[in-house]
Amino acid sequence: MKILNKELIDTIRMLRKSASEMKAPIWREAAEALSKPRSRRVTVNLSRINRYTKEGETILVPGKVLGAGKLDHPVTVAAFSFSKSAKIKISEAGGKAITIPELIEANPKGSNVRLMG
Repeated sequence: MKILNKELIDTIRMLRKSASEMKAPIWREAAEALSKPRSRRVTVNLSRINRYTKEGETILVPGKVLGAGKLDHPVTVAAFSFSKSAKIKISEAGGKAITIPELIEANPKGSNVRLMG
């Protein structure tokens, strides 16, 4: 029998519900990415976030953020999960590491949010 992650299922449901209620396609895309098997889910290193973002941007990673590399400007990163070192480095750079439900609550329409994966 397959054991399912309740937090993952709840997050996917919340994304789909927000996508239809707010007519925000970014939430639907994130839900589809999170629905993939774990081995095909997105993992993003901080070096990649640093390379492709500008100060003050909000990034959505439908997977895990890893702490490889450095971050030299503040960004808000929402992801399903973070490594300990990634959370520390994001906060040291003046940014915020938040969960996907926190991002949906703060920005229900998903405006000015970039999907990275």
